[in-house]
Amino acid sequence: MKKLVLALAATTMLTTSAFAAGHSPVKLGIIMGFTGPIESLTPDMAAAAELAMKEVSDSGALLDGTMVEPVRADSTCVDAAAASSAAERLITSDGVAAIVGADCSGVTGAVLQNVARPNGIVMISPSATSPALSDAEDDGLFFRTAPSDARQGQVLADVLIEKGVKSAALTYTNNDYGKGLAEAIQSAFEAKGGEITISAAHEDGKGDYSAEVGALAQAGGDVLIVAGYLDQGGKGVIQGALDTGAFDTFVLPDGMVGDSLPEAIGDGLNGSYGTIAGTDSPGGATFNELASAAGIKEGASYAPESYDAAALIMLAMQAAGSTESSALKDKVMDVANAPGEKIYPGELAKALQILKDGGEVDYVGATAVELIGGGENAGSYRQILVQDGEITTEQYR
Repeated sequence: MKKLVLALAATTMLTTSAFAAGHSPVKLGIIMGFTGPIESLTPDMAAAAELAMKEVSDSGALLDGTMVEPVRADSTCVDAAAASSAAERLITSDGVAAIVGADCSGVTGAVLQNVARPNGIVMISPSATSPALSDAEDDGLFFRTAPSDARQGQVLADVLIEKGVKSAALTYTNNDYGKGLAEAIQSAFEAKGGEITISAAHEDGKGDYSAEVGALAQAGGDVLIVAGYLDQGGKGVIQGALDTGAFDTFVLPDGMVGDSLPEAIGDGLNGSYGTIAGTDSPGGATFNELASAAGIKEGASYAPESYDAAALIMLAMQAAGSTESSALKDKVMDVANAPGEKIYPGELAKALQILKDGGEVDYVGATAVELIGGGENAGSYRQILVQDGEITTEQYR
């Protein structure tokens, strides 16, 4: 018996609790780019998903005491084959019941088509924003707590017009995310009378972006919109533009918003602005308090969406009375939307009890969740400004 206790003590807290309760834990995958062009964002995203899982495990209210065990895997954000292999391992080796993720749009689509659909596994992405995912064949398995970039394009166009921008050069990372976002921004901005002087792709992982910066500078514009990744090519283009004096104000969509960018660029980024999914709802403030207590960075990009993605999976399990994706997939929209009692971060135990008693919940969560269309969040946005080397909030939209 002593050996058994010692062995259990060496495992994670969640696993220990599961054995103590006499139940095998349900495993949930978290597949995100722990390496790659957004690697500075994903630790807080994963921690936020695990915060929701711990909240549910500590409550003991999921399916009569079933604990939840998170299992991480690296999507790389950009390597579809690596992401698919990682997801396959989550399902076949680790036995996860559902997946929080993936993160970047291209690898999310690959995991969905190559792994999730063939295995019948639910995925809820907190950050895959490509408009192409709205109409993807998914067998009812794919959802996202992030809004589509079709919406972000409209919001960003509004910001540009309000700031008096008449023309802009645009560069985007050469993948599904970058292409979809660039098209959405250009279409919305031009519809409002703005001019995109050039829309040019850039590749991640290069050491020199002088050629790309030269083409952008020649086209000109009041600002440079950089629809890329903050830890890779997007950062390189901005640094190159500053070094040559080509542009001094940069517009930063969601993939460029994170503390590592102003830390890397310095004062040259001051005055730049952009958008990222976010809300000033009561749920957002509550999440910030919970996240801060758990050591998650305040304002961490897509951390609230990650908490919500995990929460929706577990509430759907309770509503279905099963941890099987084949059952819970039909309950995700039900627990996410009205009718039902509104549920905010920190109230997952309450929600689980309501569902157990046969009631209904409307999960508002950290991001004012309302799933529409193909199961994506309708979407609110935080307008940010880089000021004195820090990302600040100008307003919410």
